[in-house]
Amino acid sequence: MSEHSTCGSQCCCAHAAGDDCRIDNPLTSASCRFSLQGLGCASCAGKIEAAVQELPHVSEAYLNFTAGSLRVDSPQPCHQLLREVREIVERFEPGVAVRPWAEAKVEEPGSRIKNQIIRLSIGAALFILAFLVDSYISSTAAVVCFLASYAITGGSVLWAAQNNLRRGGWFDEHFLMSIATVGALFLGEYAEAVAVMIFYLLGEIVQGRAVDHSRREISALLNIRPDSANLLEGHQVRVVPPEEISIGQMILVRPGERVPLDGIIVEGESLLDSSALTGESRPRRLTVGDEVLAGLINNTSSLTLRVVKLSAESSLTRVIELVEQASEKKANTERFITRFARIYTPAVVLIAALIALLPPIFVGSWGDWFYRALIFLVVSCPCALLISIPLGFFGGIGRASKQGILVKGGNYLEALAQTESVVFDKTGTLTEGVFDLQKIFPANGFSADEVLELAALAEIDSNHPIAESIRSAHTKKLSRSRLKGLQEIAGFGISVQIDERSVLLGQRKLLEQEGIDVPEAEEIGSPVFLAVGGKYAGALIISDRLREGSAAAVAALRKMGVRKVRMLSGDRQQEAARIADELQLDGWKAELLPEQKLTALENYQQKCRHGRLVMVGDGINDAPVLARADIGVAMGGLGSDAAIEAADVVLMTDEPGKLAEAIETARLTRRIVWQNISLAFVAKCAVMLLGLFGLATIWQAIFADVGVALLAVLNAVRIIKV
Repeated sequence: MSEHSTCGSQCCCAHAAGDDCRIDNPLTSASCRFSLQGLGCASCAGKIEAAVQELPHVSEAYLNFTAGSLRVDSPQPCHQLLREVREIVERFEPGVAVRPWAEAKVEEPGSRIKNQIIRLSIGAALFILAFLVDSYISSTAAVVCFLASYAITGGSVLWAAQNNLRRGGWFDEHFLMSIATVGALFLGEYAEAVAVMIFYLLGEIVQGRAVDHSRREISALLNIRPDSANLLEGHQVRVVPPEEISIGQMILVRPGERVPLDGIIVEGESLLDSSALTGESRPRRLTVGDEVLAGLINNTSSLTLRVVKLSAESSLTRVIELVEQASEKKANTERFITRFARIYTPAVVLIAALIALLPPIFVGSWGDWFYRALIFLVVSCPCALLISIPLGFFGGIGRASKQGILVKGGNYLEALAQTESVVFDKTGTLTEGVFDLQKIFPANGFSADEVLELAALAEIDSNHPIAESIRSAHTKKLSRSRLKGLQEIAGFGISVQIDERSVLLGQRKLLEQEGIDVPEAEEIGSPVFLAVGGKYAGALIISDRLREGSAAAVAALRKMGVRKVRMLSGDRQQEAARIADELQLDGWKAELLPEQKLTALENYQQKCRHGRLVMVGDGINDAPVLARADIGVAMGGLGSDAAIEAADVVLMTDEPGKLAEAIETARLTRRIVWQNISLAFVAKCAVMLLGLFGLATIWQAIFADVGVALLAVLNAVRIIKV
């Protein structure tokens, strides 16, 4: 942290890397985002967030330590908030640069790190020299060398401690470290006092670089937004920032370039790599008329695109925004660690005070017990947890995004790890959602052509896949003037007047409610029934194909220990039974209206013993059930704003097998997070016990504490590399 920081610890010392990357599209008009360049203290981050939250005009404040960003929801103009935020940051950690997110830029650690390395080198040299002087010259000269080394390596700590003490920072790490080392000097333990400061400074440097590296690793996963675009102006090409291009303008994407904006191909054909967004390794061939999304890499041939979305509204921008904002939704484990940290340090300091004061009354040896108390002060900051836990969850979210899985918060990632039951919607999820008209069964004097024409007219304005399949099968031109009073009855079908005749088209129940007898349809598929003038006219059989990979996805979920895999469908019983039998599902319900799906889902939720229920749908027609589930998962979210908005987790492709990958990533994240928690607690408790019985020294305690923090950070980074 800054040399003159007033809040920090040996493990809170990294420069913020990748802090300075702007996504200039806040969540709301009352939301401002700032970059905190050089924020390396996790405990300071919590204090800054709390102080900003206490401002009278601020409704919410979210400080993302991992990304080095602060988002503030307030009606205040951003330039006014900036001044207030700078004052607060300066109070808790001077030296941190606060900028609007739009003005942020990536910076390498510079003079500060170099200064620390120089101080460490000189201090370590004097430390070694002190031992040589003590052996060959005099102990007095050795003490001078020790004190000089202490001043060089620990001077900034003492300075920060006295600054913070004036503000009431009794439990600041710098103050506690100063008490521990000054106490050691008072006891004549010069070598140990200097060793503590050397290890402390070494810990700042090494951990700072480790956290910095991990931040850059995570940021690199999201660094897929092109900085420029080739704007076509007649026969000329001009390189401009994507933000300057308007809808309808033409851009050129050459082989090897990343697509800068969402567009439609107007010239050319090429293979495009979507792995950065979807995790798919196989390129997709796109040609004239196909939509191309920003972030895809053009592999083979030049393409001319007509821009259909502004840069700030592109699918890529939306995805990156949500991933970056995801860390604002903290997991329960992260919240617990934050609350625990508030009581851990005061509790350890109190124990240290009791050790220093009470035992000497009964057994004497005041100096010995005071020394043991100092060991407790050294391990009084839970920074290994304050840094590694949020870093772990952010790493998990980054890993998922690399796989083409958008997790919208650490809370959802943690919940996903507890998946006990999965419920799939059928159409468009387990099946392809691409319908074909297989057969027409006319009745009561109607011909097949008449049934198809009337059905196509009734579905003329519908965007449902079944409606599209019916219209596709009818090749003749349709006249909307023949229709009157078209009414869509949610979950049942359509009522309309065609050529002055009343027409009903939809489910069996729709016709039966009007007293129309409907015969059983024996064919495999989804029947759509037609009635004209109150008389049954026939049925159209629509079929849907099982999605490739659905069976493997269900098998993978079972292998992972998911207890129940079920299906909900609005389709008829026979068709749902066929799909459920092919996939060997644990249960299914069919012919459900939207509100009945909610009831069925709630019943399944009640059957969950200890874990969470996941609902998987297309995110468009299933928004209510996705919202009601413990975790709503939308499939096929690439390019679909509706799917992204509806769900907690978005699978960017139409691969149901991605759900198993998402759960695997969530469980890996949970496992590593708890490894770090266990490592930190065991190490600190061990040092305290050894210190209590006189079996540990101060420099061993600081070495163990710094080492544990470093291991925890490196372990957290492992999430995006495993």
